[in-house]
Amino acid sequence: MKMLKYLFGKRDKELDIMQEEAIQSPFRTVVRNFVSNKLSMGGLVVFLIIFLIVLIGPIFNPIDLSEQEETQINVGPGLKMLDVPDELEGNVKEISTGSTFSVGLDNDGNVYVWGYTKVSNRIDVADDMPSKEELGKVVSVSAGFDHVMALNEDGEIITWGSDRMGQCQLPMEVKHEKIKQIAAGYQISYALSESGEIFCWGNENLNDVRLTRRNGNSNIAKISVANTTLMALTEDGEVRHMGSQSSDISKIPEDLGTVKDIATTADACVALLEDGSLRIWGKANKSEREIPEMDGEIVSMFGGRYHITALTDQGTVYSWGSNTKHQTDVPKSAQNVVAIYGGTYQNYAVTESGEIVTWGLKGYLLGSDELGRDVFTRILNGGRMTMTIGAISVIISTVIGIIIGGISGFFGGWVDIVLQRLTEIVSSLPFLPMAMILTSIIGNSMSENARIALIMVILGVLSWPSLARLVRAQVLAEREQEFVTAANAMGVKKGAIVFRHIIPNVISVIIVSATLDFAYCMLTESTLSFLGFGVKLPRPTWGNMLNGCVSSVVIQNYWWRWVFPAIMLSICVICINMIGDGLRDAIDPKSNER
Repeated sequence: MKMLKYLFGKRDKELDIMQEEAIQSPFRTVVRNFVSNKLSMGGLVVFLIIFLIVLIGPIFNPIDLSEQEETQINVGPGLKMLDVPDELEGNVKEISTGSTFSVGLDNDGNVYVWGYTKVSNRIDVADDMPSKEELGKVVSVSAGFDHVMALNEDGEIITWGSDRMGQCQLPMEVKHEKIKQIAAGYQISYALSESGEIFCWGNENLNDVRLTRRNGNSNIAKISVANTTLMALTEDGEVRHMGSQSSDISKIPEDLGTVKDIATTADACVALLEDGSLRIWGKANKSEREIPEMDGEIVSMFGGRYHITALTDQGTVYSWGSNTKHQTDVPKSAQNVVAIYGGTYQNYAVTESGEIVTWGLKGYLLGSDELGRDVFTRILNGGRMTMTIGAISVIISTVIGIIIGGISGFFGGWVDIVLQRLTEIVSSLPFLPMAMILTSIIGNSMSENARIALIMVILGVLSWPSLARLVRAQVLAEREQEFVTAANAMGVKKGAIVFRHIIPNVISVIIVSATLDFAYCMLTESTLSFLGFGVKLPRPTWGNMLNGCVSSVVIQNYWWRWVFPAIMLSICVICINMIGDGLRDAIDPKSNER
């Protein structure tokens, strides 16, 4: 205890320089000098925080390399997709969810929009929403991929948002019909009239919809929008596919019988049968087909992108299907529910007390990229890859540098001449072009894991000359010391003298050099990946995340895609350099200020 108190506790009185140097160990002197350097300590703390985050983070937030989501492309940073306006609490009539935003309607006919509402560089469905006078008293709303539909009490349909494919331009025949249901889809709009006829306008080339009497466009009671097609339920309880192309969702089971309700996910349809059971068909994933046991009869349901949510007459909510965005994690507070709403990845449940309970995708902390992937998740996993490659490359280069530098400095003569010429040859090679050539020629025939291992080896093999020269210089000085002469006199083997006696005496210099080389290897890996010669997409690194951000459009409009990876890489490199500089100053006695 006394020893620990002496090492780490405060001394009762300050010692003069001679007393202090006489009793302090070299290690303690280095530690004290480093700790007293506030800049280096700050760099160490920041680097350790980032290191722990990228080391532990991927365990709780793993990456799916096959992930692509067209509805979540280039979503800006923020966690506001489930931020329901306070005005809707206790007064909600309907909620509809689009790709990244939701539209709510209260009992007074007022419309609210929240979430990530910027659907393009120039269009924001919240800012572009018509005035209350233009909307009138709204009775129904529907949110699509990039536009919104509203139906007022006069039977008028108002649309706003993106009109790139004409999805906001109402056909003349719709204006003369009495509409009972509206539905917005992917660049397309639908309306169901009181007479049971469906109308659609917008991108009919992308969406498989053929609305003719011959296709059964009559006597329709309800419509439900799938990814790029439309399913309908007739007044007689028959399910119809309102398209002409054969697909998994169009193959309606022949033994369905009478259907009470339908809902659609991206590529599947679920039907509530007359006996209260559910039938699912289409391109449904395994989790969508695993229908949970319920404690009552289903009274309402809706389909999200890859999940289904249902409400029973007991006020209990069930969600099942894919849970990549936590869209099936029903909170315990969703009790005594009277109504459910939702869509893509969001869920809303209204309780008897009027409280709105939400679960699902809140947003993206650092935004999403061009394929709809979470930037934060990719930064976590990419940071671990970048640091791993940098660390292993440094280990390889350090081992080679110590061996060659140690042997060259100790033995001298022709051994020194040969090894130094080899060092000069390697150091004269243009590092970056050589690394690009080697990874391009050798790496293209390898698997991705083998390619990553090759990158580590190449970086390590090409970056050892500077350390070898440094070690050689230190060994040349140390080999003339008395302990080396004593070891020679005692018959200690030459290799043991070099690596067991001399190298430990110069290890501090090696540590400083390796620390600085770590930052250099991280930058080099990022450069190679940025240029397309390093780790290949979709596996992320901080370097290749910047590869897709060279466009001026991305730089100006989707700043989060390049700012956050660049900041993380810059902070890490700066912190490592600060640590290296602090170690160098702490090891050098001349820098010890008293």
